[in-house]
Amino acid sequence: MMDKIESQCQIWIVKATEDADVVAELNSMADNVEQKEDSFYRELAFGTGGLRGVIGAGTNRMNIYTVAKASQGLANYVKEQFEEKDWSIAVSYDSRIKSDLFAQISSGVFAANGISVHIYKQLMPTPCLSFAVRELGCAAGIMVTASHNPAKYNGYKVYGADGCQITTEAADLILKEIDAVDTFADVKRISFEKGLESGKIAYIKDEVETAFINRVKQESMLTVDTEIEKDVAIVYSPLNGTGLKPVLRTLSEGGFTNITVVKEQEQPDGNFPTCPYPNPEIKEAMALGIECAKKCNADLLLATDPDCDRVGIAVKKEDGEFVLLSGNETGMLLLDYICARRVENGTMPEKPVMVKTIVTIDMAERIAAHYGVKTINVLTGFKFIGEQIGLLEAKGQADSYIFGFEESYGYLSGSYARDKDAVDGAFLICEMFAYYKTRGISLLAKLEELYATYGYTLNTLHSYTFEGASGAQKMQEIMETFHKGVDAFAGNNVETCLDYSKGIDGLPKSDVLKYLLEGNCSIVIRPSGTEPKMKAYISVCAKDEAEAKVVEERLAEAVGEYVK
Repeated sequence: MMDKIESQCQIWIVKATEDADVVAELNSMADNVEQKEDSFYRELAFGTGGLRGVIGAGTNRMNIYTVAKASQGLANYVKEQFEEKDWSIAVSYDSRIKSDLFAQISSGVFAANGISVHIYKQLMPTPCLSFAVRELGCAAGIMVTASHNPAKYNGYKVYGADGCQITTEAADLILKEIDAVDTFADVKRISFEKGLESGKIAYIKDEVETAFINRVKQESMLTVDTEIEKDVAIVYSPLNGTGLKPVLRTLSEGGFTNITVVKEQEQPDGNFPTCPYPNPEIKEAMALGIECAKKCNADLLLATDPDCDRVGIAVKKEDGEFVLLSGNETGMLLLDYICARRVENGTMPEKPVMVKTIVTIDMAERIAAHYGVKTINVLTGFKFIGEQIGLLEAKGQADSYIFGFEESYGYLSGSYARDKDAVDGAFLICEMFAYYKTRGISLLAKLEELYATYGYTLNTLHSYTFEGASGAQKMQEIMETFHKGVDAFAGNNVETCLDYSKGIDGLPKSDVLKYLLEGNCSIVIRPSGTEPKMKAYISVCAKDEAEAKVVEERLAEAVGEYVK
């Protein structure tokens, strides 16, 4: 193995001379065996999420060479699968380190292969890329981002012509094309500037962005007669990512007049200086926003992740302190708000549908059922929600879709995009907040009302990190242990084990296990598809929060014994 690694490293030292950062890192790893092994022990994994990895030198890193190789493979796939008249790809990128460079490198590869490129002239959110693919009739799209990962990461999401992240089948075909490409011999590429001059690369017109914003605003649940005070105090943080302009524009055009932006996190900055983990799910990333909200006497804080497809919120309690709501809690509030408003407005479709992932809180199904809304459960990953929208659209029933969400802070209320949209999420959250505040109801009070009506449910996520080659092997061994069978967790007997690797309910096969336990609890175990992590989702139903936390802690400890 080390001989192969040394050989690869030498090839890169000789041929990877275009990027000074890569050259410097290759020279620095000469005496660092561990660094060299982790950089070259494999090709950077390409899956249904595309590429994601640490920025650096080597085959297992995000750099201009691995990005160009993946782009050549994607170009070959498009030329094989589509007629020449349809050869076009949309490109967008976020604020991360080298995101703009990787977008330009990819565009140069596509253009050199005779594929027309439509690229945003400035960084734009992931949902804008999904929208552009469909709006411009592209064969594919790429979004250069590592979503909410730490600053050392970057990535490359690939989208199909339907605006969804690519399916497993498409990913396999693209991977075959990528594997057939020699990094230094087979990649065709012209400079970004030459592509612009030749017309093979063109900037996406402002009209497309405007069309996206207008489409989001159409998701409003208000009528002209709805009483609502929009001058409510709201604090927003784009966490140094792409959300600043589209979120503020949407809120402003939607009539919200009292928005304060967290200054330190306002402008795009791939180093994320104030939040090493730019993830609105975690307290540390929201800390500055909470401070700002207290100073502004605001009742609501919302923050979007770097590529603006996830949105998290914090709301003020009666004592003036702020509490973060989970993705499940925000999703349930939005679901109930959308359903209630549609019923009141007379806009509920004849056969309404809500789509959620299997790890998202089951209580949402009870809320949906109350309003006569059908729930469709899909595998983890918003592309499966987007796929369901496409299936409805194919049957002429796209309007039946009213909402989709996942516990990881992803929401979408319309069929205009096929990925989670934090611009839409932020807009609807602010509208919902203002609607209830006008009526003297806080979001926390509304949430308590939902728990009282449908029963208290606690859902938690536990992540376990396994870095490098040894970590990947360890995760595989742990999953094998789970697959062999578990009889009980912390004394709660397993009543049923759903093994999604065998295919269930027509869903694609996936390495996911869901244990249904006695006492109306469940545990889902799966390896992450985008990070070196194993994830456990624990769901507990109980009479109240205190009881649920006791049970959850026992179950979490039991799971932890397996993943040591």
